[in-house]
Amino acid sequence: MNRIVFLAAFLAAAAVPLSVVAAPAGPQVAIVTSAGTIDVVLDPVHAPVTTKNFLDLVDHKFYDGGTFFRAVPGFMIQGGNKARETPHDKMIPLETPLKTGVKNLDGSIAMARTSDPNSATSEFFIDDGDQAMLDGAPGQPGYAAFGRVTKNMDAVRKIARQPAAGEMLLAPIKIISIRRLP
Repeated sequence: MNRIVFLAAFLAAAAVPLSVVAAPAGPQVAIVTSAGTIDVVLDPVHAPVTTKNFLDLVDHKFYDGGTFFRAVPGFMIQGGNKARETPHDKMIPLETPLKTGVKNLDGSIAMARTSDPNSATSEFFIDDGDQAMLDGAPGQPGYAAFGRVTKNMDAVRKIARQPAAGEMLLAPIKIISIRRLP
């Protein structure tokens, strides 16, 4: 009997750490920047449209030579490749956190957009801190989070704290490449 109780207690205690250290299930990418490499896991199960759009851009090397150009410490860093954006870029429908359950937490990657909820194209941001107000509310659809940083949040925080004029970085941080990880 004591062995069963011990085994049950051990398994219950071990269950939490195992879920925390389990390997990410979705596709992974490395965002290589002049401030360091940021590894991200994407969530195609809960945010399939947003993940597919981002990976299509990654696979076409859209982000190579882009920048992180906007940053607010404790809020987010925003990047993309303005030189490759056009007025005809395909806009994707919003996968709101209210429906997907993918929240804008510290280290989440999400799509930037205009005031039109369905206007996201290629620019994305990484949350620097939990941003519950970006998850939406009735009448406010939020911003589509579709993954999270798995390695090197230090680079995100470093970018967020670069000198800026308002929210625009004085010296944008170069995105050297974004590639899928094996």
